[in-house]
Amino acid sequence: MQTTTTSAAEGNTLFPLVLSIVAAAATGVLWAYANPIQLVPGVIQWRIFAFLPPLIGILLGWKSGFITGYLGTIVWSLLAGTFIPAHSLIIDGIMVGLTGAVPGYLFDPKKTKFDTAALIKVAVVCLVVGLVMVLAVSASLAWLGIFPFWWAVFYLGLSDIVPMLIGTPLLVIPGMKILSAAHPAGFKRF
Repeated sequence: MQTTTTSAAEGNTLFPLVLSIVAAAATGVLWAYANPIQLVPGVIQWRIFAFLPPLIGILLGWKSGFITGYLGTIVWSLLAGTFIPAHSLIIDGIMVGLTGAVPGYLFDPKKTKFDTAALIKVAVVCLVVGLVMVLAVSASLAWLGIFPFWWAVFYLGLSDIVPMLIGTPLLVIPGMKILSAAHPAGFKRF
């Protein structure tokens, strides 16, 4: 009988899973209550914490990034009073989830040296996935008759892409240091 040994660091996915759920709740609350600049009052605010899903994705894994973005969107829309089942659960939730999943899939802290070139690549990935998200969400808002497409593209681009471009590359290295101090044995990304 052959046995394999798995270290705690290789097998522990509970840590990133729980942390991604906590980050999702924090993301939703921050998006609902800590966005002081209203771009379109009652509809679109400057999400200064839009970097959280891609940052969590990079630090904890692509599934964690998706959970943070998707559940964060649901929490935010419920708290902000903007929950629309077809839009929030399908288009907005999935597309914001992808802003966390794609960077998390492309950048693994164990395999990536986060030098200036890598951080620029992180920003470019955030830009591309942010543009795709903004276009899809704007199309959904226009189709539902909530907001004109091009106005939504402009305001959502300001709202989400700018904070992702600045915050994600800026916080990857400090985030890695905090996680390694909090969990020195390591963990398996989820």
